[in-house]
Amino acid sequence: MTSQITMENCYEILTIAKKQRLHELKDTAYRFMSDNFLQILRDSAVYGRLTGSERDLILKARMQGKKCLMVAEINDVYDRVGSRPQSRDNSRPQSPLSIVSSLKDWRQLTQMPEEVNTKGCGICTMYNYLFIAGGIKGHGDKGKLSDKVFCYNPITDNWSEIRPLNQPRSQLKLVSADGYLYAIGGECLFSVEKYDPRTDRWSPVAPLPKGAFAVAHEATTCNGEIYVSGGSLFYRLLKYEPKRDEWLECPYNNSRKKSTDMVAFKNFIYRFDVNRDQGVNVFKYNTIVKLWKDSASLRQSNPLPFRCAVIGNCIYCVNKSHTLQFIVEEDTSRFGPEELKAPFEAKGVLIPFILSLPEKSAKST
Repeated sequence: MTSQITMENCYEILTIAKKQRLHELKDTAYRFMSDNFLQILRDSAVYGRLTGSERDLILKARMQGKKCLMVAEINDVYDRVGSRPQSRDNSRPQSPLSIVSSLKDWRQLTQMPEEVNTKGCGICTMYNYLFIAGGIKGHGDKGKLSDKVFCYNPITDNWSEIRPLNQPRSQLKLVSADGYLYAIGGECLFSVEKYDPRTDRWSPVAPLPKGAFAVAHEATTCNGEIYVSGGSLFYRLLKYEPKRDEWLECPYNNSRKKSTDMVAFKNFIYRFDVNRDQGVNVFKYNTIVKLWKDSASLRQSNPLPFRCAVIGNCIYCVNKSHTLQFIVEEDTSRFGPEELKAPFEAKGVLIPFILSLPEKSAKST
């Protein structure tokens, strides 16, 4: 029956199912809307006529399933516009990977289309979709900044291209907040733009403060606000308040090094610093009282940088050699005793993220 539902007739089928109390047909229509949520969201003839409770029901169904830790393998940005061409050993990786429920092994989920520019791109998730924006197309003298934005739907296993950025960007930060995407900065760019999936449009918002940083180090969202770090001579932390369309300066901690990543959990931001001599140091920023505290440390010799993603109260720290687990508890935070496997034969930079897969898909991966 699902194959007989289309964008044009899904609301009509839902209306008939509700009037005649055809519960199975009604559930099928809701499931179709959930699987194709981004398209339904843009269709005022369908989404605009749903009640608030129906919208919540569809979005809730969209987010159901098994939360899986995944990584996208992308190219390093060292191959800048005008630089030497890539070697064969650094050929373009194309595979996001999903981790199985045992968290002991990795499996391939999908393969990126050739059109996706993985070098210097921004990656984030929203509404259980994966978005990849910007980057550099080509290499060497032929390399050009990209404005393209791609979207992956893990439920239908489909890739699509959405509205391009207003401004081509490389080394941008892409984050989601309250149902919008934000493309922040880029190499030597202070501009910021916001994507509204309801209208399929990007629009400019308040730019980063002049002189903030040439390239942002990390970005994350906490309680509907966006936090961006950066700086060359010293560490800076900026906060963007969407309701006021304004950037504010936040306190910075004593560490003045570039951190390896920064993620949010509840009311806190966790900053991970990698030090060749000391190992990994974790600092915690309370976004309510605006104070930094030392959180935890892990002794390692010559640790590699990593990127982070959160499932439940566990922050997974992923790089090419292993995956660490940083467990956040009510009173304490600590690194787990066991290092998990690294994705196999990874040559590029690994960007972890979280998507929910239907139970059948999660088991098959």
